[in-house]
Formats: sequence, C-alpha cells, structure tokens
Amino acid sequence: MTQQSNFTALIIDDEPPARAVVRSFLSHHPSIEIVGECSNGFEAIKAIQEQNPDLIFLDVQMPKVSGLELLEVLDDAPVVVFSTAYDQYALKAFEMSAVDYLLKPYSQSRFNQAMEKVMEQLRKGEKTDTKKLVEAHSDETLSLLERVVVKTGNKMHVIPVGKIRYIEASEDYVMIYADHSRHLKAQTMKFYETHLNPAQFVRIHRSYLVNVTFVERLEPYDKDTYVAIMNEGQRLKISRTGYRKLKETLNF
Repeated sequence: MTQQSNFTALIIDDEPPARAVVRSFLSHHPSIEIVGECSNGFEAIKAIQEQNPDLIFLDVQMPKVSGLELLEVLDDAPVVVFSTAYDQYALKAFEMSAVDYLLKPYSQSRFNQAMEKVMEQLRKGEKTDTKKLVEAHSDETLSLLERVVVKTGNKMHVIPVGKIRYIEASEDYVMIYADHSRHLKAQTMKFYETHLNPAQFVRIHRSYLVNVTFVERLEPYDKDTYVAIMNEGQRLKISRTGYRKLKETLNF
C-alpha cells in the first residue's frame, strides 16, 4: 500500500539542478508532497500565501531577494530547511535557529538526517522562529544593509537604503518611511541603527533614525531642544544626545 502524504513542501532555489536534487531526494520521503517550485523570492511569497506549505527548502543566496530577506516579510513562516553553497555564511546562526541547513553539494544520507529533524518538528506542530533567525544571522555577519525588503499586501518590494527618509520606532516594530510610502516591519530600531551606515543614518531620538540626506534644517523646539525638519515637512524631535550626533555627522 502506498503511504499517503501528510505534509506539503515548497522548493525555493534559483538553480534548476539544485531544485532537481531536492525533488529527487524528497521522493524517498512519501509523507511529504511537493506543491510547488520557485526560482526567486517574488514567486515564493506568492506560492507560500497560496499553498500554505508546511515546509520550505530555501536557498540562502538568490538574486533580487535572498532567502533571509524572504523570511523577513513572512507573517507566519513554515518549517525552514536552508541550503547554501557557502560554509561561512553565518552557519552559527542557522545552527541556532533553523531546523537544519544543507551545505551544497550534499548527499541523500545528509538530506535524510535533515528530514529526521524536519519530521519531528512537523509532528509537534512547531514552526521556525524567523525573527530570531534573521536577527541571529544579522548579528553574526554585522554587514551594513544596502537594501530593505518590505511587503505591501501580497507583494514584496526592494527599497535601496538611500531612499529611506527615516525610521520610526513602533513598539516591537519599526515604520520605514521611503518615497512617499511607509512600511511596517517586525524588527527593532537597534537592528537598523547597527546595520545602516552611521555616516548617513543618525539616531536623533529613541523614536527616530533619520537619513541626514533628507534633513532640510533644524529648528528650536523649546529650551535646549530641537526638531529636525525633513524635506517633506515632517517635524521629528531630537534628543540632546541625538543633537550631538547630528552635529558630529553634519560637521556644524
């Protein structure tokens, strides 16, 4: 009797041979049904929302949108198994937060080891804590951001950091203001303060991180305090520490 599939999976990788390997190795695990394959993050977010898979096999390095950037915008991520060709690509973070990661090229036996962990997590009904994973990866690499991926409705957008005007704290989230639009993300101000170029972005207040390119002028607010007037007219409070940082960055 043929075993019926109990769970569904989506394969996300920009290289067709890599997707074929997962497809072939997964054929030995009849409890998993493949419901789709995607070659980039834009296809993937649409497929995840339509198919609601239990499991995704996710390439880390993809053009346009990386695997981690895709996870950043998912509201409710499935179980995640990463695949990567780079053994130094923040593997410590993956060990901490992902179910497993597969270092390309990998064998059927290595794949089977990952699937043992996957099946245990699926049977428990657990999902990958993507926020923890993304933050752990970012802390490991400590590289400056060049772009930010956001979601509007069911679509993803890539915003170059140079177009970000300012970022506002909103409890456990941030609101990113860019190009006459705003986007809510489940990340912290500390994350952006650490991962944006300090020569361009200054934390002027506990609530605001501004791109100095878009600061038009500073005006007194009351005794010893100021507000930053942005080029679209927004008035953002500046703390004493923030004012000192602005003076240092703008050399005035």
